[in-house]
Amino acid sequence: MEFKSVRIEIPEGCNVILGQTHFIKTAEDLYEIVATTALQAKFGIAFTEASGPCLIRKEGNDAGLIDACVKNLNEIGAGHVFMIILKNAFPINILNAIKNCPEVCSIYCATANPLEVIVAVTEQGSGILGVVDGFSPRGVETDPDKADRKEFLRKIGYKL
Repeated sequence: MEFKSVRIEIPEGCNVILGQTHFIKTAEDLYEIVATTALQAKFGIAFTEASGPCLIRKEGNDAGLIDACVKNLNEIGAGHVFMIILKNAFPINILNAIKNCPEVCSIYCATANPLEVIVAVTEQGSGILGVVDGFSPRGVETDPDKADRKEFLRKIGYKL
């Protein structure tokens, strides 16, 4: 067995959702979820089959974001994985709907941070072991940090 780290390329101003799924209709169902939950979103979706022709299936409303999903999933090389890259929307706006999609087994991450995917490669194929999302902690929140956090959430409209 071999292990590798795959650095995910996230286009500027975008967020990514990476997860495990299990069925060929994933790409279409995820398209419908994003298109009806975040109307303003530009997005790409890709899904890797793990049987039959083992193709990377793709959907979305932005060709560049679709291509970025395909490129990233091709680098990961694992089956039954999906990626959504979002622009003009945040994962928090669609994540619960995605978790409720019947084909979705789990979510590895939803982030705009630098992202690495840890992959195990065997004779059969490849699988995701986990992700490195962003950076390690640099300290513990202080009272001024807490005030900044609360101010930021109100500034972007997520709290009153």
